[in-house]
Amino acid sequence: MTTDPAKVPVVIHENHTALARAVAERIAALVRSKPNAVLGLPTGSTPKGIYRELIALHKQGLDLSRVQTFNLDEYYPIEPDALQSYHRFMHQHLFRHVNIRPENIHIPRGDLPRDEIPDYCLNYERAIADAGGIDLLILGIGRSGHIGFNEPGTPEDAITRLVLIHPFTRRDAAADFFGEKNVPREAITMGTSTILASHEIILAALGENKSGVVARAIEGPRTIEMPASLLQGHPNATFHLDCDAAAELTKVKTPWLVTQYHEFEDSPAGKREELRAIIWLAELLGKPIVELSEDDYTSHGLASLVIDRYSDELNRMAARTLATKIRDRDRLPHNERIILFSPHPDDDVISAGGIFRKLVENDNDLYVAYQTSGNIAVFDHDVLRYLDFVGKYLGAMKIDAASHKAIERTIEEFFSHKAPGQVDIPEVGHIKQFIREAEAVSGAMHVGLDRSHCIFMNLPFYQTGAIEKAPPGDADIEETVKLLKRIQPARILAAGDLSDPHGTHRVCLWIIREALKRLPANERPIVWLYRGAWQEWPLDEADILVPMSENELALKLEAIFKHQSQKDRAMFPGPDEREFWQRVADRNTATSRKFYRLGLPFYHAMEAYVEELPLY
Repeated sequence: MTTDPAKVPVVIHENHTALARAVAERIAALVRSKPNAVLGLPTGSTPKGIYRELIALHKQGLDLSRVQTFNLDEYYPIEPDALQSYHRFMHQHLFRHVNIRPENIHIPRGDLPRDEIPDYCLNYERAIADAGGIDLLILGIGRSGHIGFNEPGTPEDAITRLVLIHPFTRRDAAADFFGEKNVPREAITMGTSTILASHEIILAALGENKSGVVARAIEGPRTIEMPASLLQGHPNATFHLDCDAAAELTKVKTPWLVTQYHEFEDSPAGKREELRAIIWLAELLGKPIVELSEDDYTSHGLASLVIDRYSDELNRMAARTLATKIRDRDRLPHNERIILFSPHPDDDVISAGGIFRKLVENDNDLYVAYQTSGNIAVFDHDVLRYLDFVGKYLGAMKIDAASHKAIERTIEEFFSHKAPGQVDIPEVGHIKQFIREAEAVSGAMHVGLDRSHCIFMNLPFYQTGAIEKAPPGDADIEETVKLLKRIQPARILAAGDLSDPHGTHRVCLWIIREALKRLPANERPIVWLYRGAWQEWPLDEADILVPMSENELALKLEAIFKHQSQKDRAMFPGPDEREFWQRVADRNTATSRKFYRLGLPFYHAMEAYVEELPLY
């Protein structure tokens, strides 16, 4: 047994809504006790939920009129009304909805002449000091461990200043700017010493993609090479995490290491944790499960597992549990009506291409419902390529091309002065949508689906034409309810990949779950969750493991290749720079190798799925 290596207080919330509500309530409690409180505020996806909850509290009577706010940072150079400006973000997501006075709002300016910046930054520091210091500062955390734009190596005594943005951070921001080349290279940021001088700090993080850096910041050494770890030395700093962001913490991932005698509950969750512990032990020791000894268990914090059972019995049970998860064609559904929901037009083949083919081969009445158009992820040069093709086709077929030529001129003129991130004109948006739809049909047909079974939902929340999407709402849910009632599936497959850095998968899953709640209990289908291009379900969590031969994996990759606009270089690849087909091949083969190393049968590749408990 070891002590919990966490070096800063941690609060783990069930989900992102619970986290947002808790942090907003803490802000509200401070304001009620100190109406002229000084708040330090961030931008990003995590704060959006916090601001929604704070707005709701304001509508219920929370008075913010005497509050002062100081934002952490802003890109440089950037105009305040630019789409990606943090000025615009804060007014859109908070300030225009509450009664904070404009003169009490402070956001670093990104539109100053360069020679004015040093004095401006000193004045920003003085304004914070004149306000009495920051009472409560909310932080996020970047992939490099940055807080604000304080990247690894930032001195602990750094104050507000102009900084170069780390390449990792620029890459992560590329989606917001429609390409990394458009991301500003600099930013004005509150310094680490300014941050650490705050009376109270809350660092909030959501999602699996943050779990690794969060664990290092909480459990690793306190070092300027991990700026978020500097909170370890603060007298009143707390990390607020959802379950996914907390997944790599020792007390969550391997709780048996931090308790004197860890009890495993006699429940489905307890059985899953027990299996996770056995897999962990086998991997730690490099042994097949069936070769684990009683000494192995007792020497690694797992004595409670072998108190009432022999290790051989426990090993056989764990190996048998894993083996029964294998579902090849003969153990997959036959002759059922099924909907495979795909958030983007390629997630069906990227994430579920193996089971997709097997379900078609089993004579299931399978439909693919593409929830969004994915049109913003198409490069402008692809539009010009297709316009050229259409023009040549019309000429070859002796079809009057006058209207086409007029549209082509309109689009070329638009592209000639289009600014990065600018919303496309309708003519361009439609073409990009049709490119994604044609590729989706081609990919689905490659694994055997009839093209008439491809359904393009184009849900309303996605139809902004910009990176920033509208909040999902009743229209999205009702569209999904109508589809479920029309098809009446016995089973659905949906994206449970919450590591998607762009958030669309999370939104699409929420819409499906809300739609299912509107169906009578006896009409709700079985739900299987897949994961996308970011992570795979671990063996202990997976309920269904679908094996693939070398030829079957090759067929899946070929279906992914049909999405040519996403091939070679996707517009929004996220932090993983590999192409999607490379991620898939590596992930699916890694799952099967891990299975094999545990002493179980060898398969070339493997997809994993979780069966979600029914809603009642």
